[in-house]
Amino acid sequence: MLDRILGTNGPRVSAIGLGCSGMSGTYGPPDEGESIATIHAALDAGVTLLDTADFYGMGRIASREMTL
Repeated sequence: MLDRILGTNGPRVSAIGLGCSGMSGTYGPPDEGESIATIHAALDAGVTLLDTADFYGMGRIASREMTL
């Protein structure tokens, strides 16, 4: 997996990231089991950039409520 430096002095992350807004209920009811499986598959593939935001699902995705 190729990687990049995030920003000017940021951490080194994978060039391909996983967008997590769809796991928050933004686009319909989330399937927590499928979301966790997707994150595990991304990590297994070498993805180290998970795109989350506090406003995705009222902060649920960026919090510890979803336990991997």
